[in-house]
Amino acid sequence: MAERRRTDFCIECRNETEYVLQKRRIVRMIRDREYSFEITMAICSQCGEEMSIPGLIDRNVQEIDEQYRETEGIVTVKDIERLMKLYKIGKGPLSLALGFGEVTIPRYLEGQIPSKEYSDIIKSALSSPAFMREKLAGNREKLTDAAYKKAMAAAEGLEVLFCVSEKMLGVIACIFEELEEVTPLMLQKLLYFIQGIYSALYGKPLFEEDCRAWVHGPVYPEVYTLFRDFKYNPIDDVRFGLLKGTDDVLTEEERDVIDRVVNTFGIYGGKVLERITHNEGPWKSARKGYGDQVPSSELVSKDSIRKYYESVNEVYGVGSEEGVREYIRHMLR
Repeated sequence: MAERRRTDFCIECRNETEYVLQKRRIVRMIRDREYSFEITMAICSQCGEEMSIPGLIDRNVQEIDEQYRETEGIVTVKDIERLMKLYKIGKGPLSLALGFGEVTIPRYLEGQIPSKEYSDIIKSALSSPAFMREKLAGNREKLTDAAYKKAMAAAEGLEVLFCVSEKMLGVIACIFEELEEVTPLMLQKLLYFIQGIYSALYGKPLFEEDCRAWVHGPVYPEVYTLFRDFKYNPIDDVRFGLLKGTDDVLTEEERDVIDRVVNTFGIYGGKVLERITHNEGPWKSARKGYGDQVPSSELVSKDSIRKYYESVNEVYGVGSEEGVREYIRHMLR
């Protein structure tokens, strides 16, 4: 699709003309292999020829670099920068910790493309704090005490993220990907609604974690521990860059339910979602006998959640977004 019109000098028309930016596919040979890239070109509106526009060559280089890395599964400069932030480690020490030469990571940050072998090592460090701890321990003698202790402490802290199941991590990653701002309270309620609707439609839970009936609604304690430092603020921390890619464990049906919940329940804040759960059978039954502000940690069983949402599905049809929206409207009335 063409972008808005601009003007520059066209060497074919020999005057200032309008041009449009369009995506065109080109073929390039890299290391004896043919690749197809989609790059941005400036096309003269009068003669239809390609024009040379300031800054466009740099843009094309970036486009080709990004597409090549994606095709080959190679980490990006942003991935490496994220790794440094995650483990609070400089570029030289990171090179040594991973078993590379000291100037390797600095060269990658300047734009040199890593080999697939080295890229996979960096990816493993990004996705697994346990892998990073092994690397740090194995290359301990190459690092200063300060760099080693800081990175090791960061790795040990990051491992807390993996105290929940793969499915739960995948659901959380998907929610983060789709919503700009998520508070801990909002996240808890979205997880509960996702579990409820999925189990009603497919007869089984999406993730294995148990839910508890706390004062402010259904809560997954393991998830609460991960994000409690944010209190009522949006979750924003470099640690959670580790969740990138963990949503790969989700099936198409699971993603569909998550999308449906995010597009419906996800437009409301945490307190509104809490109000909905307070009017639902599973939480009310688990809290029976407790005063409004009396703490409890009674189990909200997966079975009770499934049965409740099966009854909701019979009335509203939660297999569609409109059915979910109608249910929400009813609960808020």
